[in-house]
Amino acid sequence: MPKGKKELEVEFTCPLGSECEEIRDNKIYRCMWYTMIAGADPNTGELIKDWTCAIAWMPTLQIEMANTNRGQTAALESFRNETVKGQSQFNNLISKTINKKLPNDK
Repeated sequence: MPKGKKELEVEFTCPLGSECEEIRDNKIYRCMWYTMIAGADPNTGELIKDWTCAIAWMPTLQIEMANTNRGQTAALESFRNETVKGQSQFNNLISKTINKKLPNDK
């Protein structure tokens, strides 16, 4: 914050220089990127239902995607571990079966 300034008002503006919605000629002109998102905020868990520019939603959606990917990764790792465990048990059973048959065949 600049020296000597205790509080500054924040004014959000469109990087494209546009308005999300405006009324002209008895019509509502709405940007195609003006999007309503409903669900749980990935940062706070609070339920939200809000209209905002899709560009502004991107950081929130990326956080949600990262959280989802972490959950999927954990599930895949668990599945892999169970598969390796099962394969090891199967290999041991086959090995014991083969070893039991070998002495009888001689």
